[in-house]
Amino acid sequence: MPSQVYIFLPLLMGQAMAFTQGAFSWSVFLFCHLYGLAMQLFIVFANDVADEDTDRLNSTYTIFSGGSRVLADDCLSSRSLFSAAGVSALLCLLAGVLLAWFSSGWGPLLLVLLGLVLLWAYSFKPFRLSYRGGGELLQMLGVGGVLPMLGYLAQHGSLSGIYWPYMGLMLLLALSCAMSTSLPDEPSDRLSLKKSSSVLLGGRLNQRLILALNAGAFFLLALFMLHGLGYTGMYLIALLCLGLWFSGVLLLDQKPGSLGLSVFVASSVSFSLLPMAGVSMALFIS
Repeated sequence: MPSQVYIFLPLLMGQAMAFTQGAFSWSVFLFCHLYGLAMQLFIVFANDVADEDTDRLNSTYTIFSGGSRVLADDCLSSRSLFSAAGVSALLCLLAGVLLAWFSSGWGPLLLVLLGLVLLWAYSFKPFRLSYRGGGELLQMLGVGGVLPMLGYLAQHGSLSGIYWPYMGLMLLLALSCAMSTSLPDEPSDRLSLKKSSSVLLGGRLNQRLILALNAGAFFLLALFMLHGLGYTGMYLIALLCLGLWFSGVLLLDQKPGSLGLSVFVASSVSFSLLPMAGVSMALFIS
């Protein structure tokens, strides 16, 4: 359940942008996050099925990576988990229909469908981009693009007023998070010929690119704060992000399976999530 925050915050960010323009409904909020729960379950279940062989090879998994382990530990069958993924996908579609009805347009349902397609292209044939390369970019588009746009569109009814610089921040943070969670799985990904960013770039370069993405995100966050997006909590979040970034610098070049790499990943994931939460709250109280 802690991974729900990866879905909840981008959806919240989109709705916060709509709120500043006078468009907000608690009913839409509820169905947005029911969709978020169904989508998270679909992602977890489907990815576990697609990655079963790789997860069985994985001895360096962490709480951030390596799947839920229910198949690798023989707790469930892949058939039952795939069936659960199908039920979750149907619940996503049902939520999309309801959000389309609330917003008086088909846009939310189309974005829900796009999210399902991105996950299929990530994990399953004929695309299976998590293995062929580019999976992190799909995660960036889904988490940093589709989810906040869905939250905004469901509340606002149109994308005409969305603030695209905030979307740029979301994309940077989502890509950084996706690349971070690939780091611990590099050995098993390499064995199974899975072309994650850590395999394609190597762990050392991947870590440096993550820090570069986070530096870019921090620069955008500072610009937003200079232009009036600020409250006491935002300054605290900015300081925390700065501390997390420097901790990442100190933990460069750690190996999969080490405590140091787990702390690096935890720092980077926290860096990715804190600005989403901070900007959302700043927009809601502005």
